[in-house]
Amino acid sequence: MNEDLEPSNSIVESVLTTASESSIDRNNLRKNAQIATDYHHSLTPSEAFKDYKEAIWWASVMSLTIVMEGYDTSLIGNLFGFPSFQKKYGVEISPGVFELQSHWQIALGVSPSVGVIIGIFVNGYLIETFGHRRITMFCLILMQLFISITFFAPNVETLFLGQLLCGLPWGLFAIIGPTYSSEVIPLALRGYMTSYTQFCWSLGQILSAIILKLYVNNDTQWSYRIPFALQWIFPLPLFILTYLAPESPWWLVRHNREEEAIKSVRRLSSSSVSHMAPPMVSMIIHTHENEISQHKKEGTEWEKYMKAFTGTNFRRTVVTSLAFSGQLLCGLPFAFSPSYFFREAGISPKKTYDLSLINATIALAGSIAAWYPITRFGRRDIYLVGLAILCTCLLFIGVAQPFVYEFHELIWVQCGLIIAWMTTYSLTLGPVTYCIISEISASSLRSTTVSIARGYFSLNQFIANAIEPILINPTSLNLRGYTALFWFTTCFIIFIWAFFELPETKDRTFDDIDFLFKQETPARKFSTTETTRLVDLD
Repeated sequence: MNEDLEPSNSIVESVLTTASESSIDRNNLRKNAQIATDYHHSLTPSEAFKDYKEAIWWASVMSLTIVMEGYDTSLIGNLFGFPSFQKKYGVEISPGVFELQSHWQIALGVSPSVGVIIGIFVNGYLIETFGHRRITMFCLILMQLFISITFFAPNVETLFLGQLLCGLPWGLFAIIGPTYSSEVIPLALRGYMTSYTQFCWSLGQILSAIILKLYVNNDTQWSYRIPFALQWIFPLPLFILTYLAPESPWWLVRHNREEEAIKSVRRLSSSSVSHMAPPMVSMIIHTHENEISQHKKEGTEWEKYMKAFTGTNFRRTVVTSLAFSGQLLCGLPFAFSPSYFFREAGISPKKTYDLSLINATIALAGSIAAWYPITRFGRRDIYLVGLAILCTCLLFIGVAQPFVYEFHELIWVQCGLIIAWMTTYSLTLGPVTYCIISEISASSLRSTTVSIARGYFSLNQFIANAIEPILINPTSLNLRGYTALFWFTTCFIIFIWAFFELPETKDRTFDDIDFLFKQETPARKFSTTETTRLVDLD
């Protein structure tokens, strides 16, 4: 610690000599909350890593469920170009040539989104009522059952049902990971761990790509059944680890379990900083009570959905929802799982899955490399720069298409641009979005707001996954590379919105962010506006 921090450290010591280490001093709540806020701002990443290894571990565990969603969503999309899969679930369009019909591509593509939307509808209520741990364990049990349906599916209709049901727990996993991480990780590491969600997603993608490459030349039913069966590996170990994990101290405070919150904070930190647990819980209580005071009462879980669309929370809900959907509208359905595009462009199945594996490897490496810029640069800057490059890649893919018919070698230029798109997405929009959605929402409405945002994302995903096969399938519009121009348009629209409306939240505590929204600070002034005090309780 440098000299500037000595006054804060002396305050910490004086408070600790008079306050109980196992309870909250209500008479000095605001003072202790300020101590914790100063401590968060002063903590460097190296100090946070040394003192909060436990928090890093448990945040990592709670986000690993997203590996399953990344694995299966990549699996089903890439199986559309899988010869044995097409033979089982498709129709013969010419002697010896099978194709999964476009309407079933649409159905299988959107079915998880339907399940996710249903799951998200009750997600905020379930998490806020039962907590992150219990809901995660319950969903892992459901996953074991629903995987059986996809594995044994005798026809495409049953496969559709299995994918839809798997979407139910995925809708909760996608919310629990980033929200839990944002609540247990100190400010200095929040960018790393909330963006870790993208790493888990990419890990699922690369596992899927490896498995598909191993079985692409297998002509039997096991070439697609074994990849489905491998999903059974995940739930049991994750169930055990989740059972052992501490509950979020923010959730405990929201349920008036303050002493348990102190114990949770201690479990999430090393013994050398365990004395900071009461002040940190005081900060959580102060932030929570300040938000509740703005709405006069906390209300039921269902009333929270209404509150997310009133006052300053409405702006936060809109920003969270559009920022989340930006991940999709930047061209994700077209470029993130491009095996089908590669195959329809005339590339052999083996090379198609070689390229898919390269794409997935880049996604995983990019999600790790993104940790540096996320902590070095602002969330807003990374988001905008990423969108600008993604727009450029999509534009050039579409512009190159008329020349591909005459110079077929240009298909490799399009493939290169898709890989450039994936690299950019993995370094920017993919990981930074999870930081944004977990930081923008109010702490008392975090699960609710992120659930609404994920629901809006899933609604867009439903539409996008219905549109993409129509655009690219040879039995429909057969646009091939021209499809990229459609996604260029949606990507550019999100860029314009983000330029004017996306706030900067880097290096801001949740109390700072509350203050900026309460003051109706313009989005482009979030990074320069001073927040020199805690928000006063009304």
